[in-house]
Amino acid sequence: MLIFYSSLSTIPHSLYEAASIDGASEWQIVRKIKMPELKGSLAITVIFSIIGSFQLFNEPSIMQNMVPGNAITTYYTPNMYAYNLSFSGNQANYAAALAIVMAVITMVVAYAVQLNSMKEQMR
Repeated sequence: MLIFYSSLSTIPHSLYEAASIDGASEWQIVRKIKMPELKGSLAITVIFSIIGSFQLFNEPSIMQNMVPGNAITTYYTPNMYAYNLSFSGNQANYAAALAIVMAVITMVVAYAVQLNSMKEQMR
């Protein structure tokens, strides 16, 4: 939210004034002014969300101990899966390979989103 708020606060108010003078509705202002200005922030937010989802470990781990039964499985997140493979399943090599694959996937997705963002800015 802070990223989006700071991005929206950098939009010059003269754009809003010009749009209102031209008779633009609020929906048109959102679609034609705000959304194009938020594309870079959206790209960064997507990258942060993907990286954060790969790093999610503490919350499911704590919830797994608190919830009776096994509502949260060991495959809930990639980090939990790698952790359980390594320490519970005695498959440290497979867990290490999984961690490297997760890192590569994260880098590829981040690069793709960044490259797409740069192409949009060049237009």
